[in-house]
Amino acid sequence: MFLPAASQLASPLLAIHTCPLTDPHTQQRTDMVKTQGVTIYGIPNCDTMKKARLWLDTHRIAHQFHDYKKSGIAPALLEGWVRQLGWEPLLNRAGTTFRKLPDADKSDLTAAKAIALMLAQPSLIKRPVLEMDRQILVGFKPEIYARNFGQPAPG
Repeated sequence: MFLPAASQLASPLLAIHTCPLTDPHTQQRTDMVKTQGVTIYGIPNCDTMKKARLWLDTHRIAHQFHDYKKSGIAPALLEGWVRQLGWEPLLNRAGTTFRKLPDADKSDLTAAKAIALMLAQPSLIKRPVLEMDRQILVGFKPEIYARNFGQPAPG
């Protein structure tokens, strides 16, 4: 899989990074199942992200990793997710970042207010968000990934 350098992309917000089990200097993974258009969004140090990325690698699902810490999130992308799913499943209210917000930011949430908060602090977006074939999965459960990728159910 060829991944362009961030400088070759139209927008620095769309910088893409290879998955963690790939040598950082290698641009191709020949051992991966050919799966078109799989992108996982999150932050690298999140335990749930680590589990999801390991699951993808273990099942040889080729994917791109979008790191919110390095690349942020494009407003149009987040707004599209909200149109498709609503803002509630995307806003991570359980995390430290949300708990540290001022009470005024946490109260009377609307889609517009939630989007503004998530754009300002992408750590507020529940992780991972996985896009594939125009479908969006939020969070990580091995049985849901298995079903969506046509893999045997864990057991």
